[in-house]
Amino acid sequence: MTDETTRTDAVAADTTPAEATGSSRRKFIGAAAGAVAGAAAGAVAMPNVSRAQTTTLRFQSTWPARDIFHEFAADYCNTVNTLSGGRLKLELLPAGAVVGALQLQDAVIAGALDGGHGVTAYWYGKNAAFSLFGTPPAMGWKANHMLGWIKYGGGQALYDELVQNILKLDLVGFLTGPMPSQPLGWFKKEIKTIDDMKGMKYRTVGLAADLNKELGVAVTIMGGGDIVPALDRGLLDGAEFNNPSSDRALGFQDVTKTYMVGSYHQSAECFEVIFNRTKYNGLPKELQGVLRVAAEAASADMSWKAMDRYSKDLEELKKAGVKVVKTPDAVLNAQMDAWKKVIAAKSQDAFFKKVLDSQMAWAKRVIAFEDEFQVRTDLAYKAMFA
Repeated sequence: MTDETTRTDAVAADTTPAEATGSSRRKFIGAAAGAVAGAAAGAVAMPNVSRAQTTTLRFQSTWPARDIFHEFAADYCNTVNTLSGGRLKLELLPAGAVVGALQLQDAVIAGALDGGHGVTAYWYGKNAAFSLFGTPPAMGWKANHMLGWIKYGGGQALYDELVQNILKLDLVGFLTGPMPSQPLGWFKKEIKTIDDMKGMKYRTVGLAADLNKELGVAVTIMGGGDIVPALDRGLLDGAEFNNPSSDRALGFQDVTKTYMVGSYHQSAECFEVIFNRTKYNGLPKELQGVLRVAAEAASADMSWKAMDRYSKDLEELKKAGVKVVKTPDAVLNAQMDAWKKVIAAKSQDAFFKKVLDSQMAWAKRVIAFEDEFQVRTDLAYKAMFA
């Protein structure tokens, strides 16, 4: 193996987000313009990468460096680097190093970045069906059930249809990393009925935004790193992000002490790994396979790491004076009523309905099996630990 390396034109891996922002964004604009010009000339081409080369891909997450999600992105990169035997190297950057979290997809399409780690709900503005692959309606399933649908229920093919056939984006993507049911969020006071949220300035993303608008909530969409400052300045009355580790790292506990958990607004979510398709297609088939299989390997490891870290960080939040409150049934029932209305409205779009019908057929069968076949966990837990 030689020391020759294929690299993209981007900032150095050890550049901080603040230092990188100006130059990197200028490069993003230039890369975007170049991509458009190349397409117009019909000259988009990517030479195949030699087996003797180490290919370095610039890979940005949509997460602050202090967030465990960025650590999950690093775990994926390390898995790729290991499985490729040194032939492929992903250089990881945090959100803001080249572009902000919500601009990641456009940067990858333009070639300013080779790939990235985020969630499909961030691309909801391009097509509402994106959110079905990240934050679908509650239907009794969990994120690992959804990833089962991706792998064995036709979900990956539908995702590819959306990205490559309907939107014709120069992207390849894989779904990975199951997340637990997300908290309703952080509030100044406990939410007891859905009326307590009416008119509230509240942060969420994707289809959960439609759900909360249906419930009379004033929704604001923003990246994870912006939420706590907005809460602190009173720009938000309440907000959700994701889990105890991320929420603790972002500092939610420093601005409010009421943590409402167990909500139907995002009861199943996973991550998305994306690559520029032209760049991806230029890789040898075995390296394409590494990028795909690494997503599955990192997915399993992430679920185990999350068990450890989330449970520990929830205890630390409690020690810091945070009151953890289960979302009441009255709110959950109102959410399910709202989900039905959102589904009816969004299903006017044929592709949205096609994806949702596939998901519901999978969930109806798989969850019915688990409910019938699996033993209850609560009785055993109480017997041992109560």
